[in-house]
Amino acid sequence: MTDRAKILLVDDREENLIALEAILSSLDLVPVRARSGEEALKALLNTEFALILLDVRMPGMDGFETAAHIKRRERTRNIPIIFLTVVDSAPDYAFRGYAAGAVDYLTKPFDPWVLRAKVSVFIELYNMNKRLAEQSALLRERVVGELPPGFSEPASVLPELSRRLTAVEEELARVRELARKSPDPALSAPLGDLAERVTALRAGFDALS
Repeated sequence: MTDRAKILLVDDREENLIALEAILSSLDLVPVRARSGEEALKALLNTEFALILLDVRMPGMDGFETAAHIKRRERTRNIPIIFLTVVDSAPDYAFRGYAAGAVDYLTKPFDPWVLRAKVSVFIELYNMNKRLAEQSALLRERVVGELPPGFSEPASVLPELSRRLTAVEEELARVRELARKSPDPALSAPLGDLAERVTALRAGFDALS
């Protein structure tokens, strides 16, 4: 996989977008700016994003309404959203953020290290999911496309697939260990989902071995 993960930064203030890009500059990702909810929805039509950092307070379509549109679309509903807002926001903002589908909620001014750490883990999860999807597709293609009629054991392909799947399993174990050291409830669902997918792929692979 050669493409770097993209992250959508949504804020109506230019200085906030510049600050976010500076905080995330050390990570291996491509930041994409959106100055409004409408602009964010347009960007999501043709680009795949690993994560969305979404400001709550914006003129016109605010963060909650933008998130609602994102979660209604089949193509974008599973993209993680982290809401960002100022510390003096209404007391129910956090609840509304989670109700709108956010995986996390940070108040400004936030600790750059905390934001960078959270984004880093979501990027790793996204990249692992991409690799897992690629291995699943490769397994299906090789099993279906390379075997002669009546032959049921793709021996020439299995060692390479096993090596790649083992690498994904080892990386998942490393990320889960990091999550245990710094508990973050926002990561439990995506980590659990990824673990189930890895387990299912391993079971399918073992059935062929």
